[in-house]
Amino acid sequence: MSVLSRRGRLAIAAVVDIAIYGRQAPVAAKALAQRHALPPRHLEPLLQGLVRAGILKGLRGPRGGYDIARDRRKISCGEIARAVATASEDEPEEIALLVTTVVEPAIAEAERRFFAELDRISIAELCATVEAQPSLAVA
Repeated sequence: MSVLSRRGRLAIAAVVDIAIYGRQAPVAAKALAQRHALPPRHLEPLLQGLVRAGILKGLRGPRGGYDIARDRRKISCGEIARAVATASEDEPEEIALLVTTVVEPAIAEAERRFFAELDRISIAELCATVEAQPSLAVA
């Protein structure tokens, strides 16, 4: 079981892909989706969320696509994961005292530590891993 959602993992992979393949020209969502065997409509909302968060920039037009919005050394995996996180469930009106006073604070601390570790991983580091192992590059 992964602590990071599939959406979060996909968002990190998309940003790494765009950082690698977008050096010459913006990366089209269609090309990105093809490399990751996903329907383009599946990626668009995710990519737009990353644009709104200032991680990617979207460029319109026939040669448009997505590019990294700033230096990839300054974009962390934690920032990306937080940008695409969505509330999964509505909270019930009344929550047991045990949950609010014991369980939620413990989980919040664990999440804080998890995201602190993700914040230590930059997109530049992940790109360097891909570039050092050509077999990892997706054609």
